[in-house]
Amino acid sequence: MGCNFGKTKRDMKHSLNLIIGLLMGTSLFALPTPPVDNPDAILGFWKTGEGNAIVQIYKQGEQYQGKIVWLKEPNDPNTGKPKLDQKNEDPKLKGRPIMGMINLRDFKYAKDKLWEEGKIYDPKSGEDYSCKITLVDNNTLEVRGYVGISLFGRTDTWKRQQVK
Repeated sequence: MGCNFGKTKRDMKHSLNLIIGLLMGTSLFALPTPPVDNPDAILGFWKTGEGNAIVQIYKQGEQYQGKIVWLKEPNDPNTGKPKLDQKNEDPKLKGRPIMGMINLRDFKYAKDKLWEEGKIYDPKSGEDYSCKITLVDNNTLEVRGYVGISLFGRTDTWKRQQVK
């Protein structure tokens, strides 16, 4: 029992091949799998390309929104009071604080690290633009605002921030 005296060379070779095959088969399951496409990978805090604001991107229902949570210069230099949205053409929105403003709205995850069908508001110009966001890597977003089609627009590169 348990000894190989009665087995032929052929039987031993077959057993060895079987063991090697089993080991190789189980090691395939142990290989790392590529990362799964993650619609929530965009969540977090992102510093704008100019470095003058941090936007928190969060999920609301199935859509993604972003609000300004930090400003390099949060106060108006003339008054010392918090900066307000002075350029918005909508009288209901004009005069609201920029800090806490939702400036990214209604984004939907499309595919392959791309969020579309959203809007971005630029407090500097008072304009609302169509927008798409691409996750370049875990720490880099390309935010493209445009009018009409994406060809006519501007891309800003945002970097992920660790906020405490």
